[in-house]
Amino acid sequence: MSVPMTLLGLLEREPSHGYDLKRDYDTFFSRGKPLPFGQVYATLSRLVRDGKIVVGEVEPGVGPERKRYVITERGATDVESWLTEPVEAEPNLQTVLFTKVVLALMLGRPAEEYLDVQRATHLRRMKELTEIKRSGNLVDAMLADHGLFHLEADLHWIDTTAARLDALAKEVRG
Repeated sequence: MSVPMTLLGLLEREPSHGYDLKRDYDTFFSRGKPLPFGQVYATLSRLVRDGKIVVGEVEPGVGPERKRYVITERGATDVESWLTEPVEAEPNLQTVLFTKVVLALMLGRPAEEYLDVQRATHLRRMKELTEIKRSGNLVDAMLADHGLFHLEADLHWIDTTAARLDALAKEVRG
């Protein structure tokens, strides 16, 4: 999971306070493992330092001032690059791919096209693993089977998600 890229994507959707970013992150991406406030603000500080976001409005709050963060052109370019680059085809892919799909839908981007690119990446890797299975020893074949089964499950998830994109878009856009 890429916390900085996810926060940038949420900021591209709309300028936000750190508290709101944490809430949205926890709602859509944490799945039972909330993002610590310290990590949110440390990440935001690095993004400011790197010129990917700026501090916009500062409002008085109960306690410290509330800063509204705004994505810069550089940050938006990074989000676009990250969203369009396929995830390495490997087990446990769904977390990053799911995040990309949800952010793409939130941002009005072509999530179906991203899923198509990911599907092609998986199919290429499956072809490689099939060749390893065919030409390798039993250990290689067993490892290739392990990878192939995970990739098959991922492809099933990609197809199921593609079929549900309209419903998911409605849910994540509120």
